[in-house]
Formats: sequence, C-alpha cells, structure tokens
Amino acid sequence: MRYVLRNTALTTALSTGLALIGIAASPAQAEPVPSTAAPTGLYPPSALVLAIGRGEDVATATVARAVTLNCAPTPSGTHPAPELACADLTSVDGDLAELTVAWSNSPCTKIWDPVTLTGDGVWEGKRISWTATYGNACEMNVGMARSSVFSF
Repeated sequence: MRYVLRNTALTTALSTGLALIGIAASPAQAEPVPSTAAPTGLYPPSALVLAIGRGEDVATATVARAVTLNCAPTPSGTHPAPELACADLTSVDGDLAELTVAWSNSPCTKIWDPVTLTGDGVWEGKRISWTATYGNACEMNVGMARSSVFSF
C-alpha cells in the first residue's frame, strides 16, 4: 500500500508541476502555449558604443563620456536622446563621417586640447568603426553641429 501511495503522490506532483509550466499531463488536455519572447532575426542589429575622449589618439585618449545606442528595432540605450540620434544615423545610413560639418571660419580659439570621438558597433548588420579628432571641445561642437549623435 505504501508503494501505491508514493506512486500516486508522485503522479500528482508531476501533473501539477507540468501544468504549472504549461505542459499538459495528458494528450487530451494539450493546448499550445503562447510565446512571449520577442522575435529575433527580423531586424539586422544596429547598436553602437559612442565615446568622447581627451587626447589626440584613440589608443591613448582618456574616455570622458561613453554611451550605448541601439536603433533596431526601436531606439534605446544609455544615450540621452536615442530617437534623435537614431534618426540622424538613419539619414546618413550609419556613416558617422557624413554627420560632420566642414567649416572654414571657426568661432573657436586655437587652444590645442584635443578631443577624440569614436563610434564602434554594427549598423544594419555591418561592422563599423569610426574616429575623429578635433582640436578642442569647441571645434568638436561646431563639427558635429548638425547631429545629436555625440550630444551627451
């Protein structure tokens, strides 16, 4: 009798546990379990790490600020304005060099305090790596004036 009770208790426990995780105990009770996981593979990844560093060479520059920016499927990340930054990047197909402004008469001083910008990651599934060095923070602000990508 003791063996039968244990077997019945085990069967009840298994049935209850399987029902809790969405697996039916018998074929007559089988129902599909809806998936709550987001689909993957519909959008090629577009995610970048953007950094502003002090120094003239990316290898030796001290990172002053850095953010993450994810643009697909929806804008997100630690960037303060991911929607604007993703819109700017989409307008130039992810080419960070296209966001810079060429200027000849700078309102900035000629003090040499170099600032290096970097953008590394993937844009629509393609690996990108970009760097630019400006003479100082004022020149960087003028050079990136038409974009919110490095406004952090």
